[in-house]
Amino acid sequence: MSLFSRKKKDPVAAERGRAGKLVTDRLDAMPGIRRAPIEAAQLYLFENYLSDAECDKLVELIDANRRRSTLLATHEDPEFRTSDSCDLDRWSPDVLPVDERIAHLLGLPPEHGETLQGQRYAPGQQFKAHCDYFHETEAYWPAMQESGGQRTFTAMAYLTNVEEGGATWFPRAGIRIAPRKGLLVIWNNMLPDGRPNYDTLHEGMRVIEGTKYIVTKWFRERPWIRTHIKTY
Repeated sequence: MSLFSRKKKDPVAAERGRAGKLVTDRLDAMPGIRRAPIEAAQLYLFENYLSDAECDKLVELIDANRRRSTLLATHEDPEFRTSDSCDLDRWSPDVLPVDERIAHLLGLPPEHGETLQGQRYAPGQQFKAHCDYFHETEAYWPAMQESGGQRTFTAMAYLTNVEEGGATWFPRAGIRIAPRKGLLVIWNNMLPDGRPNYDTLHEGMRVIEGTKYIVTKWFRERPWIRTHIKTY
């Protein structure tokens, strides 16, 4: 093979791949977690990860602080994301134990995690197909590099059951997950080699009956919290 035809290795992606393998090896070995039977993405399910009391308290906090959900990049479709969201107070005694427990579960430093975000989907609301990783060609990318870099792992927990609709659908990976109170879903937004995995494209399907509440925690490749850390 000609030297000119070989792809140059991306050292940043390679480091993501090494870090991601530590997380997936940890999850693969952990009792209570099962890996979804799909090949296109590394996705894990942990039933009853949050207690009913934890779920109910987080729902209460979301309802008290929710606002209309926004997008990092502009989108012409007004129906693309129609939920309400809430950035939960990381240092609240009702939030911090959940926030740090998720980080420890993945074996990731808590400071790599973004603020836990709550989301509420009433009947008719949805979040159309999107990826959680950042698109490095978008105008927002330099700012994301300055605040921890690429999003690597997503951890999302359902806080309520939903009578109809509201599933999380990964159309390219071929899995659809119905909301179940307390269920934690974890996925690697990267491929094993550390490049973004487009097969993690997913959709919060429209709720038909009931109200869906979730919390989502995104992890960065580098610390997201630096000077923001609360001191006592």
